[in-house]
Amino acid sequence: MSTTSFNGSTVNHQTFVLVGIPGMQERNSWLAFPLCLLYILTLFGNLVVLFVIKTEQSLHKPMYLFLSILACSDLGSVASTMPTMLGVYWFDIREISFTACLTQMFFIHLFQWIESAILVAMAVDRFIAIRDPLRYTSLLPNTVIVKIGIAILTRGFCLLFPLPFLIKRLPFCRSNVLSHSYCLHQDMMHLACADITVNILYGLIIVVSTLGLDVVVILVSYILILQTVLSIASHTERLKALNTCVSHVCAILIFYIPMIGVSVVHRFGRHLSPIVHMMMANVYITVPPVVNPIVYSVKTKQIRQRICKMFQ
Repeated sequence: MSTTSFNGSTVNHQTFVLVGIPGMQERNSWLAFPLCLLYILTLFGNLVVLFVIKTEQSLHKPMYLFLSILACSDLGSVASTMPTMLGVYWFDIREISFTACLTQMFFIHLFQWIESAILVAMAVDRFIAIRDPLRYTSLLPNTVIVKIGIAILTRGFCLLFPLPFLIKRLPFCRSNVLSHSYCLHQDMMHLACADITVNILYGLIIVVSTLGLDVVVILVSYILILQTVLSIASHTERLKALNTCVSHVCAILIFYIPMIGVSVVHRFGRHLSPIVHMMMANVYITVPPVVNPIVYSVKTKQIRQRICKMFQ
């Protein structure tokens, strides 16, 4: 952690302070039980989906293999955030070391980028399945799925690897109080008492070149899917084809709508109560991992039937 001089005195922040409910820290316990419940549901839901896909031979298909990667990403995301969130809200443990904060920041953003890339892969998967169903499994064998998974992980790691170093080079001589109960790049850099132009530009570049590109690819994939579906003569077959995309569309909305909401509130909602910012950020972090397995379990017949057999 860097040391610097500020107003004639040397300041060396070895820790950051996490925040629960802004201005009402004594009421953090109000959110402790809901967060703990979400944590348990997220673990249970995603582990059940992984178990079902692993044990059911008929689910060893590209769509479900991508779903298993998505479940692993959700587990990684919740493992990155929930320990400090529960520490703040349940045990009032608000301090986090600089190194731990950097590590958490890296993994939170890494799993966000991974999830976005998985949604892109799943969109292309749906297009291939609908456009060329007879060659679907031959075009996407397990070896290709593994390579796609490795590429997704490599892309996220390479893009986000510089972030901790961009933060570590900055001097922190002002407040060390963060805005949330976990560490984010944009939150940490605004506490620095130095020029953060490089951090801002790098963050903007990777967002536009990756998340922006991901959204474009997803939109193009669904435009092509709609064109293919509309060319199908049978009305029943059209509905059947579209129904295979419902779960994926829900996953896209669950991931991107909270992200856009947080960005809009952060950019244009500075007049809003800090509690609004806190709730939006917590929804963005905690809701997708718990809702994704529910959506796929409800909307995917094969998974739903297998889960029902498990608990009969």
